[in-house]
Amino acid sequence: MLEITRIEARVLNVPLKAPFTIAGARLDTVGNVAVRLDLANGVSGWGEIPVLPTVTPEDQATALEAARRAAAEWTGRDALRWRPLVKDLAGALAATPTVRAGLEIALFDALAHNWGIPLFAFFGGAADRVVTDITIPICGPEDARRLAVEYRGRGFTTLKTKIGADVDADVERVNAIREGHPTSDLILDANEGYDVAQTLAVLNTLRRKGLVPSLLEQPVPREDREGQARLVREAGVPVAADESCRSSEDAAGIARDRLAHVINIKLAKCGVVQALEIIAIARASGLGLMIGGMVETRLAMGFSAHLAAGTGAFQWVDLDTPMLLAEDPVRHGYTVDGPRYELGHITAGHGGELAEW
Repeated sequence: MLEITRIEARVLNVPLKAPFTIAGARLDTVGNVAVRLDLANGVSGWGEIPVLPTVTPEDQATALEAARRAAAEWTGRDALRWRPLVKDLAGALAATPTVRAGLEIALFDALAHNWGIPLFAFFGGAADRVVTDITIPICGPEDARRLAVEYRGRGFTTLKTKIGADVDADVERVNAIREGHPTSDLILDANEGYDVAQTLAVLNTLRRKGLVPSLLEQPVPREDREGQARLVREAGVPVAADESCRSSEDAAGIARDRLAHVINIKLAKCGVVQALEIIAIARASGLGLMIGGMVETRLAMGFSAHLAAGTGAFQWVDLDTPMLLAEDPVRHGYTVDGPRYELGHITAGHGGELAEW
């Protein structure tokens, strides 16, 4: 037995360099929850519960409360019996999946420290680095162009931009990004902000301008399964399911009904164990994979980077939000070289921990 002796949850507040705006939400500062899980042998693991109002079901206060309740239930349990632990957690925290994910991250980080291996090795060791895109939020064309120029200079070859609020403004922003970085791949993410007609109109307008995105994320609402299926047939570009895929059951339905070409896995939506199940479903069904996150620090993003590198399963990597923060509260962990996250120097777990606790 390897007893969980203590789990602590605390607020994790970090300022952003600039407001982060998507269709239906705006974030001015990160207000997440950090988790530390201690084992009886003195090993600790670190996790993060990201909170994005209107996107995650939790706000910071409810996330903190739920994490502390779950901590009381887990204390004294055997960390080596992680499948029963996670199964129990899924039932107890069904209404707060992001909290469940943060606790799972801390648990697996602690186990990897106990075993003395980095998480990328635990997940398969396919690689020890990843290359991420970087996101341009909903903003004016001049800001979008300026950011595209900056990111080109920093070595990014894939840019992602948020759309879904205003069709004309979205087209103008995408055009400005192309002017600022003429050779980049472009990912468009509508966050459920369009209907089918708007989606096709934007794609047709961009196509006439010679702009064809490499990927289109979640253009229509999760509930519009007919619309998703139609866009898979008619969009002419790969379509990714993000908000539509929150569990392995969702992934199986997407594969069965052909609702997407690609599934975007975010640990905050499904947790670690279900993420591994979704990877298996996607691979068996011939679907592509993308890994992303909410607005997270290097605690959560570092874990996701290890998952992506270790499995080697992801064609699209969207793990950029630590670069949007005005401060970095995390010490150690992965190192950054432009769009490249280097993991090879890490000896155990995801390698990161909070500088102050």
